[in-house]
Amino acid sequence: MDNTVTCILAALFVGAAFISDIRTMTIPNGLNIAFFSLGVAYHLTIGGADGGLQAIAGAAAGLAPLVMLYLLKGIGAGDVKFFAALGAVVGVEAVLQVFMYAVLYGGLMGLVILFVNRSFGKRLLLGAVCVLTSNSRLQAWEANFTDSGSMRFPFMIAVLPGAVTAWCMMTL
Repeated sequence: MDNTVTCILAALFVGAAFISDIRTMTIPNGLNIAFFSLGVAYHLTIGGADGGLQAIAGAAAGLAPLVMLYLLKGIGAGDVKFFAALGAVVGVEAVLQVFMYAVLYGGLMGLVILFVNRSFGKRLLLGAVCVLTSNSRLQAWEANFTDSGSMRFPFMIAVLPGAVTAWCMMTL
């Protein structure tokens, strides 16, 4: 990120998206559209056509990797649109760094949730025993985990520390 205005816009956007995602597990389209528009308009204003192209490139960089996660049902559509809008505000390099750190924090949080959740541990142990002793190992494993329900958490819980880490690392 190159200047104070960009940092302020990004901080406001990440903060508003975090609050919304924690409260409702959604990031409103209006919020994403507003910050996408602000990012493109700001970069057009300070950088002309080149600035606008950089904002669009940032949006594309934020969108592309998250579409794959969305198609794999790893994140919601609001998260995809959030990263596209964040890319328009902060640019290619910064949005990719935020994404990388958010994925790392999300994986860490997912592991903590898995190990803290007692019912998951019981299902894992029972599934392992069934797999080792059953004639049809795959069916036994599937029987223990298909009805287990999914454990979800708002991705912004990982994005917020990811953004802070990315911005701290960029200032070093």
